[in-house]
Amino acid sequence: MNPNSILFLTLERSGGLFDFDGTLPVIGIQFLIFMFLLNTILYTPLLNVINERNQYINKNLAQASIILTQANKLTKQYEDQLLKARKKAQLEIASVQKVHKTILETEIKSSQKIFDNYLIKILNNLKIEKSRILSSLEKEINSLTNEIMVRIVT
Repeated sequence: MNPNSILFLTLERSGGLFDFDGTLPVIGIQFLIFMFLLNTILYTPLLNVINERNQYINKNLAQASIILTQANKLTKQYEDQLLKARKKAQLEIASVQKVHKTILETEIKSSQKIFDNYLIKILNNLKIEKSRILSSLEKEINSLTNEIMVRIVT
């Protein structure tokens, strides 16, 4: 063995893996300082930005919720108005149809009366013409009969 290595072994302290000498408190203090620095320099501003963002999102969500409820109210109001307008229009259509139906019926009745009157006049005229023609034919038949009788007798 090397005489230097023996000397090194004799100078080494015991304790092995878990030596609690002066470096452990220094590392602990360094850790606490770094933790404090990171907290003040990095984490606090980052948390502030995250909190502001969350507040902004919550504020916008609240506004959106208010706008949505207003839109739902307006939608309901307009649907009610539309329903009322449709019912009113249907009632108006029904009343107009009734009025037009009565007007049409009266027009048909008056047209039928006019047509009936015209037909009666035509029939009367035909009867008069028929009687006139029959009377004229009767006169002609009588005259022809007389002529035939005269010819037969002579």
